[in-house]
Amino acid sequence: QLQAFGGGLVQAGGSLRLSCAASGRTFSSYHIGWFREAPGKEREFVAAISWSGGSLSYADSVKGRFTISRDNAKNTVYLQMNSLKPEDTAVYFCAGTSRVWLGLGVHGREYDYWGQGTQVTVSS
Repeated sequence: QLQAFGGGLVQAGGSLRLSCAASGRTFSSYHIGWFREAPGKEREFVAAISWSGGSLSYADSVKGRFTISRDNAKNTVYLQMNSLKPEDTAVYFCAGTSRVWLGLGVHGREYDYWGQGTQVTVSS
């Protein structure tokens, strides 16, 4: 089970750190991805991290501003979001997959487990 939290309201240029906490012993063997869904838009990929933390992937829209990391000892994946823009406003979801042989997925269908979302609102 995955649970995302840490969202909130922040001004443009500000920062937030989202956390994705997991229960269960197999978390360290899962790739984890972050996705977001803005009103009226389709869910889009944000970032992903491999089970070991050795491979990372980012959407072009967040590259250089967001950083994904994980602490397997704490069963937690983080998304540090800096230089936030109003267009980053969305509900953010974390997702996991044990199909690690497929590499880091950028599509929702490549993930099997989803947490509830956390709202991020960036004001201009």
